[in-house]
Amino acid sequence: MTITLHHHPFTRAAGTVWALEEVGCDYELEYVDLLAGVQKEKAFRPLNPMGKLPTLVDGDAVVTEAAAIALYLGDRFSSGKLAPLPSDPARGTYLRWSFYAPSVIEPGCMAEAAKWEFKPGSAGWGTYGEMLDTISAAIGEGPWLLGETFSMADVVFGGTVRWMTMFGMLEQRPEFMAYVERLSARPAAQRAKAINDRIIEERGLKRG
Repeated sequence: MTITLHHHPFTRAAGTVWALEEVGCDYELEYVDLLAGVQKEKAFRPLNPMGKLPTLVDGDAVVTEAAAIALYLGDRFSSGKLAPLPSDPARGTYLRWSFYAPSVIEPGCMAEAAKWEFKPGSAGWGTYGEMLDTISAAIGEGPWLLGETFSMADVVFGGTVRWMTMFGMLEQRPEFMAYVERLSARPAAQRAKAINDRIIEERGLKRG
């Protein structure tokens, strides 16, 4: 059964297309008209009570949250390659940085941009400076989070770094930008960009 991704190119679903292209499985995109509020309608809520994208349907399985979808696809279609096996010591590093992206980088950047007042010791993301140094440490000598092995963690973590630097929410350290350049050069990332760009053009969507 073909996987269906409920998609809009101006959401995190754009990055899920990259994950799908990396694993190389058959899939179809179901365009969701955000302006019409389709994602908030009663018919869509059983799939995702949050009324958000991406939402992926694989037979009886429904997966939401971009990071969860990427890890699901890695295990489902590329176990031992894009997703280290549970018995592989690299699995710990893989999960660590995959969860770091939505749990620390995203809220940490939002906190910095909005100048939230909080106690770093009480917030899961700590200080902005600590977060930046941790990202640098994760990238290390590279080229990927698992050294010479590219994994779905790079799609999740790297995709977040790429998006945040693009919109000026993350400091553009040289190691960040070199990592982003390597990510953007991947054929699957380029195919995903072409797919998202085509939909933007076909739908007459305006970039913000």
